[in-house]
Amino acid sequence: MISYTTYIHETSDNWVTFVHGAGGSSSIWYKQIREFQKKFNVLLLDLRGHGNSPKQHQHHKNYSFKAIAHDILEVIDHLKIKSSHFVGISLGSIVIRQLAEMNPERVKSMIMGGAILKMNFRSQILMKVGNLFKYVLPYLVLYRLFAFIIMPKNNHKKSRNLFINEAKKLYQKEFIKWFKLTAEINPVLKWFRQKELNIPTFYVMGEEDYMFLPAVKKVVSEHTQSSSLFVIENCGHVVNVDKAHVFNEKVIEFITQQNS
Repeated sequence: MISYTTYIHETSDNWVTFVHGAGGSSSIWYKQIREFQKKFNVLLLDLRGHGNSPKQHQHHKNYSFKAIAHDILEVIDHLKIKSSHFVGISLGSIVIRQLAEMNPERVKSMIMGGAILKMNFRSQILMKVGNLFKYVLPYLVLYRLFAFIIMPKNNHKKSRNLFINEAKKLYQKEFIKWFKLTAEINPVLKWFRQKELNIPTFYVMGEEDYMFLPAVKKVVSEHTQSSSLFVIENCGHVVNVDKAHVFNEKVIEFITQQNS
């Protein structure tokens, strides 16, 4: 089972589950824990190969978004959590959407920070470069390159450094396994853009998240039954770190509305 941490609220029966992105770990939510545990039960996860989860686990040979979503289901089953609100950042948003496709009854709402719904031309080129050099260059060189392209501005520095430092805990083999997921990302994202789920979905994006914000705006304009968007000013891709106060306030407000 992947590593997890829980913070139990004395009276609330509502759960909020946090899902980080590729190369991160549950520690990226350090600016959320205090505020969210005041109101909800909190579940933090380390995805396979990340944080304190096992590296090179014998059961983790199959790397797909379905398999990674199943890892999360295994934890919430173990904890006897019937349903939860899910908060994801970056690639974690894809994992949450995949889980909702598989088991919609387990997902009360989806909060997608720095959501990835489409790979634009620049990100497609980035993935191709990564695939060409993933066996040649040390993975941290590639990861630093990705981090600078996705989070280029000075005010993104804290988020950029946090993700690079977390990525240092990965192994080269683990990085390659995760990177191979990019091969299935386009058809998966195309399906997500086309199909609207009947689950409340709140996108929280930085206005400087130039690679991913345009696609989210388009999808929200089409998925009018379930989706809403809040754009944070002067903020990059990693909204929960760049503008933690605004992120916490808006997400807690959204979850509270779903519970009322």
